[in-house]
Amino acid sequence: MSIEDVTKRRVEMLNLLMIYFIIINVIGFYIMRADKAKARKNEYRISEKTLWLVALFLGATGMTLGMKTFRHKTKHLQFSIGLPVLALLEMALCIYLLYSFVISGLALQ
Repeated sequence: MSIEDVTKRRVEMLNLLMIYFIIINVIGFYIMRADKAKARKNEYRISEKTLWLVALFLGATGMTLGMKTFRHKTKHLQFSIGLPVLALLEMALCIYLLYSFVISGLALQ
């Protein structure tokens, strides 16, 4: 496998990670919106377990934005503190991965 092939695969992998990160955060944002709408109508709600699973699969940033935008779950400490902390950790992980992809790509050249 040539250096160009390795670089191309790294770029493709990075693109997939970025697309995944965007999609899961949009989903997280809209899940908070949907749960807030259900709460207003006294309907069956999205379980907290489901909310946390989406957050743990890199959706915490979108969920934090949704929490703030829709003023949903803001009185629950596990969400009002936990989601922003998890979002920061996830963003740090993404920055680290981006940085390591770029640096390792530069090392190959």
